[in-house]
Amino acid sequence: MIPKISNLEEYKSVYNKSIKDPAGFWAEIADCFQWKKKGNQINSGNFNDVNHSWFEDSTLNITENCLDRHLDKRGEKTAIIWESNDPKEEGKHISYRELHAMVSQFANVLINKGVQKGDRVCIYMPMVPELAVAVLACARIGAIHSVVFGGFSARALADRIDDAECRVLLTADSTYRGKKEIRLKDISDDAMNLTDKIDNCITLKRTGNDINMKQGRDSWWHDEIDGVSTFNEALELNGEDPLFILYTSGSTGKPKGILHTTAGYMVYTAYSFKNVFQYEENDIYWCTADIGWITGHSYIVYGPLLCGATTLMFEGVPTFPDAGRFWDVVEKYKVNIFYTAPTAIRALQACDLGFVSSKDLSSLRVLGTVGEPINEEAWHWYNDHIGKKQCPIVDTWWQTETGGILISPLAGITPLKPSYATLPLPGVEPILVNNEGEIIEGNGVEGNLCIKNSWPSQTRTLYGDHERFIQTYFSTYPGYYFTGDGCKRDEDGYYRITGRVDDVINVSGHRIGTAEVENAIAEHEGVCETAVIGYPHDIKGQGIYAYVVCYEEVKNADELRKEILAKVIELIGPIAKPDKIQFVSGLPKTRSGKIMRRILRKLAEGEFDKLGDVSTLLDPSVVEKIKSGVI
Repeated sequence: MIPKISNLEEYKSVYNKSIKDPAGFWAEIADCFQWKKKGNQINSGNFNDVNHSWFEDSTLNITENCLDRHLDKRGEKTAIIWESNDPKEEGKHISYRELHAMVSQFANVLINKGVQKGDRVCIYMPMVPELAVAVLACARIGAIHSVVFGGFSARALADRIDDAECRVLLTADSTYRGKKEIRLKDISDDAMNLTDKIDNCITLKRTGNDINMKQGRDSWWHDEIDGVSTFNEALELNGEDPLFILYTSGSTGKPKGILHTTAGYMVYTAYSFKNVFQYEENDIYWCTADIGWITGHSYIVYGPLLCGATTLMFEGVPTFPDAGRFWDVVEKYKVNIFYTAPTAIRALQACDLGFVSSKDLSSLRVLGTVGEPINEEAWHWYNDHIGKKQCPIVDTWWQTETGGILISPLAGITPLKPSYATLPLPGVEPILVNNEGEIIEGNGVEGNLCIKNSWPSQTRTLYGDHERFIQTYFSTYPGYYFTGDGCKRDEDGYYRITGRVDDVINVSGHRIGTAEVENAIAEHEGVCETAVIGYPHDIKGQGIYAYVVCYEEVKNADELRKEILAKVIELIGPIAKPDKIQFVSGLPKTRSGKIMRRILRKLAEGEFDKLGDVSTLLDPSVVEKIKSGVI
């Protein structure tokens, strides 16, 4: 059984042990899992050589730990509760025994399609149980799953298929998101027209709408599983064998294929899930994220199932059919642990309180937030109206690259401070460094957040581009992992994340690379140059502000904005749409031609008195011109 820290003194003792003897600490945690062969090499490598590994001489299959080992004691326990976008549609309860059979059966389908260990499988599916089945089926046979969020465009999907060299695509006819129907197979068809990589496309029937089926390539999910055995012996895999690739926006414009391996990810996600949320055996746990993001991978699928938990999957959105939907679901299933994004909290905070006060939320024991720092006002609303001041709020900080939560309160154990992620989890050594790379000692300080040593669930590389991996995360401060975030450490040693310090915008918890958006905007034939920055947004946390220089004088700004937005949606997806587009005659640049984004951020924020000295710019007059037209 995975150990659970029970009080603050125990946390301090466990943390100190994990830092002094990380190999010994994680070896003890690893003993709680089922291994095909337990090796002696717990960890190796270092951040100077960027060659870290965990459990590299051990073998296992992560799905045996998610499913098989629970069958004797938890076979009839609900593994997944599924709640539809439409509250009138009946939900599903899938037991561990049923999920095991579904995963084994679909693993056999993939084998029948010729999928082998190491092959990449792209998954572009709705938030339905079959998405979790697809992920686990890949892991069971050693295939590497690459889930793409259903809000991405055909171009973005094709780019990810190409980069990962996927031969199989799993999708659905359509999905529902609030009042919208998203035609996933149509988008998939468009993507497959842009790449020649896909040999087989398997489509789940979700909505029943008409779709195109290409003979020899396309087939229906229900036809593929018909008559296929539900017995599948999990493949023995090395601890460092790849588990999945998940793409995240990069500052250079090309999405980064974050590669996670098997054993370290398994050990850390399970341990962090149990301890951060203080999970108890019969809890109903609900994370509102999408499996298309790392939160869904680690804390909807793997972490909860590794701990034998009941995890709730939700297809819909928080405001459909009304702003009480989240709380209806909590009441319906008597949810005990609720984990959501500050963006959702702020959106619901703006709605009538009657959507909350009429619901029975007494089952809630733990609340959590993820994706971005939560502001104090939203924290207090969440605490007062959802938790009724009785539920600890775990404000979790982590990234796609970290695999699991690194800094967070432990529910009911760590004393809380609104908007503070508080203290690191065992095995995690955060440090603050200044711009010169010097470690900032003591408390009551602020700097750039780095991690000193490796932890088990850390990404190992960027798929197909280890040099870019080194340059992105280890070149700024050699010997340390640079998170890209700024951070404060207060007098009590608590950490508060202050936001990105690189060219990545955190929009509703989704990281969007500025260069990626700039490249999309620049695809419009009328655009000469553009600069994209993040600015404070009441609901999203950060919004996207685009400054656009055109070849010719803009005569119909509204129409051009629509065309630019359509281009961004086409190339990336709706999540990357700029909130504001300002047409300008030029951009503030240094004499060497570097765009001064710092000035553009201040202009977007309306902080005209904090622009600093602009006299050294190539053309200082552009600043006044931009200022006069700030939206």
